[in-house]
Amino acid sequence: MGDNNTRYREIRNALDKTYPVQPQGNAARHLNTLAAMVSGIVGSGSTQLPKIADKVPAEAKSASVEKRISRWIDNNNVTWKRFFLPYAEALLLNLGLKEIVLAVDVSDIGRGCRTLIVNVIYKKRALPLAWIAAEGGKGHFSEENHIDLIKQVHEMIPESAQRVVLVGDGEFDGINLQKTLEGWGWYYVCRTSPNIQIGMNDEVYHVGIIGSFIPEGFHIAAENILFTRKGYGPVTVIAWRGEGYAEPVYLVTNMKSPEDAMDYYSKRFRIETFFSDQKSRGFHLNKSHLSDPERLSRLMIAACLAYIWIVFLGTLAVTQGWIKIIHRSDRCDLSLFQLGLKLLNYFLDHDISVPVAFHIINQKYE
Repeated sequence: MGDNNTRYREIRNALDKTYPVQPQGNAARHLNTLAAMVSGIVGSGSTQLPKIADKVPAEAKSASVEKRISRWIDNNNVTWKRFFLPYAEALLLNLGLKEIVLAVDVSDIGRGCRTLIVNVIYKKRALPLAWIAAEGGKGHFSEENHIDLIKQVHEMIPESAQRVVLVGDGEFDGINLQKTLEGWGWYYVCRTSPNIQIGMNDEVYHVGIIGSFIPEGFHIAAENILFTRKGYGPVTVIAWRGEGYAEPVYLVTNMKSPEDAMDYYSKRFRIETFFSDQKSRGFHLNKSHLSDPERLSRLMIAACLAYIWIVFLGTLAVTQGWIKIIHRSDRCDLSLFQLGLKLLNYFLDHDISVPVAFHIINQKYE
């Protein structure tokens, strides 16, 4: 119980520090429950409500704590805007990035649901900013969903950011999304299908013709392309066949340099490490028993705050030298997330004050 109390107390204080107003009444009670959920998720390594409740310090029985958490995720007044946006804005401000790279993707969560999420790339991790959840399988989210979510993120980009780049997989190549990003002056590079129709040199082709007979380790870029039957553009389409790949991948971008576009697209895979951390390596969000997308979306508020905190601890492990104590000193083969979990356990085991923050100060380190 001592570890649970320590963890909860520090989390609750950290939530207060960043919340835009002094929480009172219902807001304070909601933050109490949110702190309990963040603490319970980290303590249990699970997003199943009974397991979370077991790791929450309380005089009441675990079943009563579980009911309190369940009421929180049922409450329509608990929203991303009220209980995550302030921390996401603080995260971006404290990172202080002149160039912000955003990755958008979709993944399974809970029972029969998926989440569409936008993360900011930091080092080799992708930190969550905004999401929506819905029932159904692949392809459930519309281009309108994509645009609405990106608009939420657009509103929180700090004025200090000089350049924003969005990277995404094949379902994010819609021309209305491209128009929206272009209108903001953002750059983008997204995967596309070889079957998409394009206009090139006053002729009509399919994207796949660009990659015909391309050898391994090479790429070909076609500029001034009119994309889809609607002729959106001009854009650049790239066929890129990596070493050891049987087929090229195809990218659509508004960047001038194909090499830059490929480099940025490579960063997209860091959002997959986020999903791995939230699932098999961390909190097992995919094994939550929840099947309602609204409830899952609220659960993700706590799970995403927990993730940011653990990555924060991972940066402390590196920048403050704790890595030499909790891991091997000659080299590190652990991610910031894994280091953060190890550092938390070390602090709790040795009765060391546990630092909690839901933002990260951008520092240079390997």
